[in-house]
Amino acid sequence: MTSSFKILLFFVISLFAQSVYSQTIVEDYQPIKNDSLRIGPGDKDFLPYIQSGYTLMLPESNTAKGVLIFLEDSGIDKKNRNAKLLYELASDKDFAVLSVSTEIPLDFFFTEASMQSVHQTIKSAFKTHALPNENIFFLGPSLVGHRALRYIKYVNEGDFDFQLNIKGIVPCNFTMDWTRKWYQHQRDIKLNRIDLWEPKFMNYMLETYLDGTPETAPERYHDFSSYSYFDAINDNIDHFKNFAVRAYVEPAINYRLKTYYRTLYDNNAPDMVGFIAELNLRGNDNTELIVIQPEDKPSKAKTAQSTWNGINKVELMDWIQKQTEK
Repeated sequence: MTSSFKILLFFVISLFAQSVYSQTIVEDYQPIKNDSLRIGPGDKDFLPYIQSGYTLMLPESNTAKGVLIFLEDSGIDKKNRNAKLLYELASDKDFAVLSVSTEIPLDFFFTEASMQSVHQTIKSAFKTHALPNENIFFLGPSLVGHRALRYIKYVNEGDFDFQLNIKGIVPCNFTMDWTRKWYQHQRDIKLNRIDLWEPKFMNYMLETYLDGTPETAPERYHDFSSYSYFDAINDNIDHFKNFAVRAYVEPAINYRLKTYYRTLYDNNAPDMVGFIAELNLRGNDNTELIVIQPEDKPSKAKTAQSTWNGINKVELMDWIQKQTEK
């Protein structure tokens, strides 16, 4: 490698680093509680608590016109990994990005305490950093997206002096129908052809916190679900009918069939499609359903997280920008 090439390479890397780290990053987390949460019936079925708090990315201009919110775990290997993928693009459009975590590992927001913790954290972050309470978007895959819809429902049903002026939501390939999910996991357990840690863990948590199964406590599962095919009323849809919605789903039917022996119904796709259909029936036409096909994403990974990693973030930020202009 020649000296001139080394100098050029150093210059390019320096410019890249400046563009990535020019935004202001603020972290505010509480000490981790020295305790653990039971996640199963076994002697070793516990997970340690994680840090509650938030990470905030302020745009380079330091004048945010809106905020993108992710309700992420602080305890995962790559903290705030969903939010980080939008830092630079959000900054370019003068959006702040806020990632909030409770102390509960893999928090399903079963309890009011979790949602109250998130509410107080968001309120504190907005007050401390004078964030604009307009053009608010909730985004994320898997539990990140599920938590967002649970939190929105919680605040809508409560009497709070602080409420976010939410403009839109971006659900990405997550479970909305927990009745369907319970039956999916029961089938997994019966077949016993895959690693059963997740099916057993999730059904244990559902049965413990919802005090039964869909067969013994159907209304609790309906209330916990943002949308359910098995719920004839689907009242929860009304909490989201006034938002702009762009939903991403990756059915990966052949992959799931060959890898997990799963059917069309053992998939998040019916939930996402049903959610959009119910919004449309309630008069919300500002919705989009983006179905990601195998040829759209070369990655072999087929998870909710890989779906989020693979979506076109430039196109997504363009969609968010357009919503602020309506």
